[in-house]
Amino acid sequence: MAVTDLFAGEIATELLKLLFSISRKSCPCKSSAESLMASVNELMPIIQEIKYSGVELPPNRQFQLDGLSRTLTEGLELSRKVLASNRWNVYKNLQLARKMEKMEKKISKFINGPLQAHILADVHHMRFETTEKFDKLDWSAKRLEERIGNLKIGLGGGGGGGVGGWMDEAVKRVEEERKWDGSFGQNFYLGLGIEEGKRKVKEMVFEREIFNVVGICGIGGSGKTTLGNEICRDDQVRRHFENRILFLTVSQSPNVEQLKAKILGFITGVDGMGGMGNDLVQKWNFQFEWRIGAPALIVLDDVWSLKVLEQLIYKVAGCKTLVVSRFKFPTVFDATYNVELLRGDEAISLFCHSAFGKTSIPPAADSNLVKQIVDECKGLPLALKVIGASLRDQPEMYWASAKKRLSRGEPICESHESKLHDRMAISTQFLSKKVRECFLDLGSFPEDKKIPLDVLINVWVEIHDLDDEEAFAILVELSDKNLLTLVRDARAGDKYSSYYEICVVQHDVLRDLAIHLSSCGDVNECKRLLMPRREAQLPKEWERNADRPFNAQIVSIHTGEMNEMDWFRMDFPKAEVLILNFSANEFFLPPFIDDMPKLRALVMINYSTSNATVGNFSVFSNLANLKSLWLEKVSLARLAEFTSPLKKLRKISLILCKINNSLDDSVIDLSHIFPCLLELTIDHCEDLIRLPSSISRMQSLKSLSITNCHNLEKLPPNLGNLKSLQILRLYACPTLKMLPPSISDLVCLKFLDISQCVNLKALPEGIGKLSRLEKIDMRECSLMKLPYSAASLESLRVVICDEDVSWLWMDLKKVNLDVQVGEKCFSLDWLDDC
Repeated sequence: MAVTDLFAGEIATELLKLLFSISRKSCPCKSSAESLMASVNELMPIIQEIKYSGVELPPNRQFQLDGLSRTLTEGLELSRKVLASNRWNVYKNLQLARKMEKMEKKISKFINGPLQAHILADVHHMRFETTEKFDKLDWSAKRLEERIGNLKIGLGGGGGGGVGGWMDEAVKRVEEERKWDGSFGQNFYLGLGIEEGKRKVKEMVFEREIFNVVGICGIGGSGKTTLGNEICRDDQVRRHFENRILFLTVSQSPNVEQLKAKILGFITGVDGMGGMGNDLVQKWNFQFEWRIGAPALIVLDDVWSLKVLEQLIYKVAGCKTLVVSRFKFPTVFDATYNVELLRGDEAISLFCHSAFGKTSIPPAADSNLVKQIVDECKGLPLALKVIGASLRDQPEMYWASAKKRLSRGEPICESHESKLHDRMAISTQFLSKKVRECFLDLGSFPEDKKIPLDVLINVWVEIHDLDDEEAFAILVELSDKNLLTLVRDARAGDKYSSYYEICVVQHDVLRDLAIHLSSCGDVNECKRLLMPRREAQLPKEWERNADRPFNAQIVSIHTGEMNEMDWFRMDFPKAEVLILNFSANEFFLPPFIDDMPKLRALVMINYSTSNATVGNFSVFSNLANLKSLWLEKVSLARLAEFTSPLKKLRKISLILCKINNSLDDSVIDLSHIFPCLLELTIDHCEDLIRLPSSISRMQSLKSLSITNCHNLEKLPPNLGNLKSLQILRLYACPTLKMLPPSISDLVCLKFLDISQCVNLKALPEGIGKLSRLEKIDMRECSLMKLPYSAASLESLRVVICDEDVSWLWMDLKKVNLDVQVGEKCFSLDWLDDC
């Protein structure tokens, strides 16, 4: 409904007040004014009904009501002229009287003409809607008759379990069906967590004046549009915006010019601008702010494109825009509310409504099975509704089968596939081919586990021919489109942040979608060979087809403990990534690694509570093309089985590993085995006491990260030999008491992180020789003074430290030095997956 329609009632009220004054002041206009008042009094109830009905009218009816609004506005201006005119100016008063008579005729013409047609149309719509509701009641009655007809003799017995009890149950179900029919996203869903979302969005929209554009974002099927609709219906919102609310559905293929015309008509109060051509819309310049008479709210639902959205946002004082989208638009949004999924009893209630027509699990149903299926939906309203409806009236064996299929990431039926997977897949249609492939790769990782970002970056770099920066940009794009969620460490985000400080989580429905889209008919031809859930052994389908090569580019395995006899021979001539997810104390590396000549990235993650002893390390000697190696929660006791140099290996990450002195110089020469290594990360390795001196001979090393190693006491004295080293992280090594003086010889060093090294008392005296050092992070250190040479750090731009140390750096009075007092950061998030 146009803005002029919304405020016609206020205009008419003001007009009445003025007419009373005019009727007393100007005799020639008195009779016309009193007659016009009578007409407006007849019209006002109709205007009020239209104003508060909340019904959007067809364009032709809106156009006619616009004409009435313009007439009332003209009457208001005319009344003001009469009020301001001189009593003795008879000629002017007579002219005004004639104009008022014409206006009376114009209003009477509308009342006696188009308004009657509106009434007839409303009666017709009412009859149609009434007939439709009676049809639904008739359908419900027929279902009840069918069920009663199916009653068999002998079910009646005595007590409360007879026919009467069954009849009562059937009647209650019919009543509930009538009560909740079509209520998803309206009556029923309102009680399930949406009130908290309404409260937060309302706070953003009208309690914080600086927020002009607010986003409601979430994955498909999370209830975004439902929340947007309820915001529009909310009494507090309607009062705040004085019912000036415009709701527009943008969609995937919008008519942008028509939408712009509707918004412009709503803002200016000149409706029907869509029929005046696009030229008029294009002439308006909204880059400056211009005011409107009262606050207004524009809701843009189902927005898919940033380019389209930017054309629909206007800077008008008092006008707020609420954008509902699967995607985040950080360059446009001033604030974003991420729709929260349903939890616990809320999820069960919505599922039971779809599956049983009730708000709780019926006594006759298998409670554990129902809860297991609800858990597979992970609180997503669309999944709860679709899967619940798919299982309605199905036997218990069908439910058990459905639970197994869901656990494997498979659709339970055609309806589930079309209504859930196909709808969720729409989000991927707007991705470029490379970004979509990266999204599908996420199905390679276990459900309900945080994915280390460094692992994802390594995989994407190797198989999609990306550099690190481009891979990170793709990750941000997927996050903005709500296809994954980034979990950041407090200090992550700048150019020197390590990727292992950031994790990725993904909703299981999106993971299942990735698996579903990656699947194909012939298991030997799939680009991704995946095990969706942990199994005790490899899939039988793989074993049946092991006589032919598997052409997968990514192979992901998820098992428990595996010994040599548990594997069977498989040929992977095209495999470039192997992901081994397992939970075990002992794990034998698969012999078929020998048959992966193109393998470039190997990821081993143990989800057990203790470190796993890994056997068959000798297979690494055959991986001539391996570039990235990630080992997590494994014992490195057999690392010495490495015999041949891995000349192409560029990255090694040892996370939560048990070192067992396996890095000692007497056991292995790291510079010989990894001659071209660029990045070495050792994190949360509790038994690492000292770094081996062989690390100092790794001349190609650019990044060395030794973090959260609480027993590390000493660094090699000749660490300064790493002439290519640019990043040195020694974060959270509390036992480390000093840095070797040779650090001043790291001529390429750009970033030094010694934060939370609480026993580190001083920086090396020669640190001023680090002419390329740009940033130092030294928060939560015990430094009491700085070496004199610190003033010579000519490239230093940022220092992060504690407040009591900050003045030491400020006293240096270095130009362009930004001294930041860092917040203390203690995080045990890494324990979640232990």
